[in-house]
Amino acid sequence: MVFDRARVAKEFAGAVNMSAAELSDWLASKESSAVGWRGRDGSLAESVGHASGRRIIAILNKSRRELDDADYLHMRKVVGFVRRHLAQEPANPVTSKWRYSLMNWGHDPLKSGPSRARAVAAPQIRRRASAR
Repeated sequence: MVFDRARVAKEFAGAVNMSAAELSDWLASKESSAVGWRGRDGSLAESVGHASGRRIIAILNKSRRELDDADYLHMRKVVGFVRRHLAQEPANPVTSKWRYSLMNWGHDPLKSGPSRARAVAAPQIRRRASAR
């Protein structure tokens, strides 16, 4: 599969606003484990979003050079999930399953500011801008 790694990294940095440490702490919470899709019959021990969160932590802990195609594919999946779910904001997002699910995917909709994901993508973005 062919894709623009710089674009994927930039979009991932915009979607993931939790650091690896914040996400790890969140995934250890009972709220995190209580939400998410567990397969058609509900038999999966871990929700898809919770497993994604663990994968996001691994991605955030890698250098740009260590990222492989599978990492970039997952980064694209994360971006798509976050974008789709942000469009479905409930009336009370603070304690909603909507927020908790997004947080499993590395995005806290109540948080703003820089994240580790932005720091990983920043050198690549700056290099592209200076090449123009």
